[in-house]
Amino acid sequence: MSTATNLPVSLYFDGFGEKSHPAIVLLPGLGSQSISWSPRFCLRLADAGFYILRVDNRDCGLSPVLSLAGEPDLQALSRGQSISVAYTLREMAADVALTLENAGIKATHIVGRSMGGMVAQLFAAQYPHKTLSLCAIMSSTGNPRLPPPAADVMAMLLGPKPDPHARQSAWLEQQLAFFRRIASTHLPFDAEYYSTLLKTSLARASSASGTLRQIAAMAATGDLRNEIKQITAPTLVIHGSDDPLFPVEAGKEIGQTIPGAKLQIIEGMGHEMPPALEAEIAALLLAHFNTSLKK
Repeated sequence: MSTATNLPVSLYFDGFGEKSHPAIVLLPGLGSQSISWSPRFCLRLADAGFYILRVDNRDCGLSPVLSLAGEPDLQALSRGQSISVAYTLREMAADVALTLENAGIKATHIVGRSMGGMVAQLFAAQYPHKTLSLCAIMSSTGNPRLPPPAADVMAMLLGPKPDPHARQSAWLEQQLAFFRRIASTHLPFDAEYYSTLLKTSLARASSASGTLRQIAAMAATGDLRNEIKQITAPTLVIHGSDDPLFPVEAGKEIGQTIPGAKLQIIEGMGHEMPPALEAEIAALLLAHFNTSLKK
């Protein structure tokens, strides 16, 4: 699998809180925008004395979209064939480092969800001097021997989708079905929240090809274990017991691989962070950050 030479790009972010406070970078997951971290959640952290950078990954949201790189051949990839990819998650971690440099921030707590959690792990491994602490939420090591995602979830994720602009209602219905499938099993599904998030994301920015390049980047990056076992930053792993996309074994393996990592499994949580879980997750993060700052 060949990778195009790719320089880091400076990412778009929203800032919450006072810039003089310790920084927290929040990285979204595959194809998700920074707004998947709600303002309410960001303000919980900012009000506790932190400066929040809510980031759009490359190829998504208001960050640079690498349209000239074209679309990767994911069908060939699924057949085990080698393909050319525009970048890997390692380049995405370098994007975060450049963004911090441009913002005048020397070090940060870094938090990522799903694919963003993998980027966060690589950031902590590649830039230990810039990492105050790490938290990976509903993420993975990329180990191919881990239990796979549920087959129907992968079919929904990778299958054909209606054009969101030409057939918005059909697209929204399909997306809501996906979010319902990966939702937490112990909570009512918040259809209104996700419908609003999807519509806002579509109006803000849309890049289907960017999501495909992010999928290819995950595949090209492969197994992170040799890199993340070198992480020295205080690490918290948060994972749901009922995650159908990254089964709970993925979170457990992160906790077992990174020295000294603490694992918090939330019973019933799926592959999502709905409003009903925000207070609990924010409390876990704040306890983690404050403990890290005392070391």
